[in-house]
Amino acid sequence: MLGKFFSALLVSCCLLLSGGVAAYSTGWQQAKHLKAELVSEYQQVMPGQQLWLALHFIPDEHWHTYWQNPGDSGLATSISWQLPDGVTVGDIQWPTPQAFSIPPLMNYGFEGPTVLLSQLTVPADFRGDQLSIRARADWLVCEEICIPADAEFALTLPVGQAAVLSDSATAVIASGNSKLPIPLTVSGSFDLAGGSFSAAIRGLPDVDFQQFFVAATELVDHAAAQQLLFSEGEWLLRQNLNTYFTSAPEHFELVMVSSNGQGYSLSLTLADGTAEMPATTSQGLWFVLLMAAAGGLILNLMPCVFPVLSLKALSIAANSGQRAEQRRDALWYTLGVVLSFVSLALLLLALRAAGSAVGWGFQLQSPWLVALLAYLLFALGLSLSGVVQFGLGLMSAGSGLTQSKGAKGSFFTGVLAVVVASPCTAPFMGGALGYAVTQPPLLALLVFVALGLGMALPFLLLAYLPALAQALPKPGAWMDTLKQLLAFPLYLSAVWLVWVFGRQAGIDAVAVLLCGMVAIAAACWLYGSWQFSRAGWSRPLLAALLLLLSVAVLRLVPDSTAPVTTATDAHWQAWRPDKLAQLRQSGKPVLVNMTADWCITCLVNERVALNTDSSKAALALYDVTYLKGDWTRRDAEITAYLHQYQRDGVPLYVLYWPGQTPEVLPQILTPDTLRQTLERLSSQ
Repeated sequence: MLGKFFSALLVSCCLLLSGGVAAYSTGWQQAKHLKAELVSEYQQVMPGQQLWLALHFIPDEHWHTYWQNPGDSGLATSISWQLPDGVTVGDIQWPTPQAFSIPPLMNYGFEGPTVLLSQLTVPADFRGDQLSIRARADWLVCEEICIPADAEFALTLPVGQAAVLSDSATAVIASGNSKLPIPLTVSGSFDLAGGSFSAAIRGLPDVDFQQFFVAATELVDHAAAQQLLFSEGEWLLRQNLNTYFTSAPEHFELVMVSSNGQGYSLSLTLADGTAEMPATTSQGLWFVLLMAAAGGLILNLMPCVFPVLSLKALSIAANSGQRAEQRRDALWYTLGVVLSFVSLALLLLALRAAGSAVGWGFQLQSPWLVALLAYLLFALGLSLSGVVQFGLGLMSAGSGLTQSKGAKGSFFTGVLAVVVASPCTAPFMGGALGYAVTQPPLLALLVFVALGLGMALPFLLLAYLPALAQALPKPGAWMDTLKQLLAFPLYLSAVWLVWVFGRQAGIDAVAVLLCGMVAIAAACWLYGSWQFSRAGWSRPLLAALLLLLSVAVLRLVPDSTAPVTTATDAHWQAWRPDKLAQLRQSGKPVLVNMTADWCITCLVNERVALNTDSSKAALALYDVTYLKGDWTRRDAEITAYLHQYQRDGVPLYVLYWPGQTPEVLPQILTPDTLRQTLERLSSQ
């Protein structure tokens, strides 16, 4: 009997001991690539007490979870609590985050064991003998892929007259506290002028700060370069605004990280008391819309656009005595231009929302589209030369639409004009595009509508101003001669597209494309001869087969992912982010040129202003390293770099001078621009 008593007593003691040890933790719950537990700082609590609860994560090696601002992608960990009446729990105390660069994205989070602390408060009038804590945690764990997960935790703590600290939980709680940023009583102010987040902070510890983290989401461009400068007792911070920025909170947490990895947290307050972006004022908006319209107007003069517009000029001349037809054509042409700009903008915004890094001119980064445009312009040229007259046959899907009379022809001439015009980033246009991509979608679309209206303005003026319309020559035999002459600018445009295609895909691909163009010429010749005789169906059938062959041969083009470019010119080097960072760290002046082979403005600037003997001499005199980035084909790193400077297309010229803020040069360069800028910077 006594033996049974001692056995029962021993079992009871073991249960009590095991319950006491386990009371501080829920135990591990295993999820994919991560295990989690909920830990209490105390194994017994008392009324009126505060204690730490810790959500303890241990992810697999190289896997990470996310901070309160996850950055460009990801999801912050969240905890929902179920507690007895009167018991409260505070917000998560976030550790100092790490930055995870996944170009072109930048994310913020935690790799390795992570402790998220929350402070629990037991009210002084708590009457229960047990404290039941339930929590549901949701998180995202990522490496190259991301896996969402959740878990429910239940923890019951005894309530007594005295609190009993859990020795087993001490190390976990201490680890969590050690990684918290040190809270500072200082505060700073920030503003959003010039498309950038800027902050000024005084009274910070005398340490070397290397990095900062903004807790507000969608405020800064997380992948953009950060600028930290200490001047006259004040730290100045700067980073470009986020692409999707609309408004900022009046105050939020900022974490600054020193060179040894220690974080410091403080509060920032909006300097002018308004959370709206300054650039969205009505005055600023009207100025940007005017710039956009001016950019669209200038596009009419670009060599890649003028041959297409000549087709519509012939149509207006043919209707010079018919005011109603002129106005109808102008309105449909305008509609084609505006809708095409809006469609390209919607596609750009949709791709960016889906996570793709694209920019303006992305349509000509596809060799396939470049090849098809070369075919189309070549076929248009053959039509103007009289080889073929497109009607309702197979070829009418492209060229015939632009040559047909009436609303359909005017509309599709506008569409084609935009497709070949948009990569030619003219003056004023780059700033408007840079503004547009930092605005909400509806405001961005308004900027693109202004671009379209500016481009269509000459034809609207001709149609609605009688004095201008009367200046047009009367229809006559000269029109057929002009029509044939205008074929040659179209041939030259096709040659330019073939050259762009070769830069993208290589010389072997050019041979394939030229074979396709021969097939196009043969198809046009056969179809044109059949149009006169209308005898049999063998020639149009063979023409259709040749047309299909011209498209099929493009499948022989190698799928290259990078432009075919080599730095054969000794005065420049290929741009790379690490190369630029290395040169700036060593204190070297650097000129960055972001260009593309399909950008006419870029090529003219290089010929007129960058590759001249005087510019080369200036670069050598001031020991400037010249880096060139080629955006002919899609490059996510170059796209991210363009976004740093509120640009969505090329050209972009940035001059880095040691100790000074990077200077963006004009989009149209003169022969003396570079030399004069270097002289000015060197004298400051």
